Amino acid sequence: MLQTGGVNAEHPLLAVQLAAAAGRFPPVDGAVDFVPALPMGLRAVVSFTGHSYVATDQAPAQFADLPVDGFGGVLQPEVLLRLGEGGYRFGHLDAILVGRGTGPASADSRSGSARLPRQLQLDDHPRVQFARAQRDDVRVFADERGLVTLASGVAGRLELSIEVESDRIGGGTGRGLLQDALQLVPARTPVFAAVTPGNARSLRMFLASGFHPIGSQILALPPQE
Repeated sequence: MLQTGGVNAEHPLLAVQLAAAAGRFPPVDGAVDFVPALPMGLRAVVSFTGHSYVATDQAPAQFADLPVDGFGGVLQPEVLLRLGEGGYRFGHLDAILVGRGTGPASADSRSGSARLPRQLQLDDHPRVQFARAQRDDVRVFADERGLVTLASGVAGRLELSIEVESDRIGGGTGRGLLQDALQLVPARTPVFAAVTPGNARSLRMFLASGFHPIGSQILALPPQE
């Protein structure tokens, strides 16, 4: 959420992502829309087919001399270098995937489930630390198969991540863990995941579990104190 005069306001990218999840995409016009920086001070490029968004606290005029367009120009190195000015640190270029919860209407991820209990003592886990560096309200669930996080991600979307224990990879373990994670989310509620395209194993797992791609993102994190 944005803070506007002390009042929480929805970030404009949330409605864009939810509309895309429902099949209503921005126009394919090559345009780039500049929107405010994301919560936690993150900057980002979020792209759909032929239309992109730059979330930043910088003025759009700072990019006027660069080849900024919604057909991929916004991801040119010189544009990203300008976006990262001030010591920002870039994450990976990720595909944005969206799926749907499969749990009951009363599903409450704050208490976990019999299949996937909530864990409150995994703050030192690298996956949890990674999630908390760029997401709000991170909830952690785990069993012997691996770990799942649910959190408020880019612009406030509900975001899921998963990590399978190294000795349990293969044999459908990841898919089973993901299916149990979706039980934590009420049926038909959109839930998002960010997956690096080169991570083919993870990408196949999400696609096989009903997720589909809607765009891409790259995040820039503020300098570390």
